[in-house]
Amino acid sequence: MEGKIYIFLADGFEEIEVITVVDVLRRAGKEVIMISVTPNEIVIGAHGISMLCDKNFIDCDFYDDPGMVILPGGMPGASTLQKHEGLRKVLLNYANKNLPIAAICAAPMVLGMMGLLKGKKATCYPGFERFLEGAKVMDEQVVIDGNFITGRGPGAAAEFALTIVEFLIDKAKAKELADSMCIKQ
Repeated sequence: MEGKIYIFLADGFEEIEVITVVDVLRRAGKEVIMISVTPNEIVIGAHGISMLCDKNFIDCDFYDDPGMVILPGGMPGASTLQKHEGLRKVLLNYANKNLPIAAICAAPMVLGMMGLLKGKKATCYPGFERFLEGAKVMDEQVVIDGNFITGRGPGAAAEFALTIVEFLIDKAKAKELADSMCIKQ
């Protein structure tokens, strides 16, 4: 699958989920663009790590060469993403076009609260299950259902990223990357 991959950051994002996913997808040859949903391009993670995003939300056209959108977890980052009206419109557009949407940790709550996971299997960080309205919550590290990929939490970041590679490219590329990074599968 071609197209740009957008990963959205708000203050309080879970750093390992962003860095791991961006790194693995770029190793796979994908164009990944880190987007700040805050007024600044520098976003502060949940553990005080600053991240310089590639672009600000207001400067982007998410419908020019759309590929995938990814939501990292972390709090209050995921809560901020959930409240961002512009991002909600992007998510609805991608969902309506059956384009891939991935969310990990607390971020599946964004999709759940929008009703996008109704009737779908999904996972999330323990304690956030109540936000996955209408979803069949799975006790797994990573779950794929249709065009949605959800991940459990920081410890699932590598598996989540490799699952996205497998989804977008193929299993062989995901295995090649896992082997080159010494990740047991």
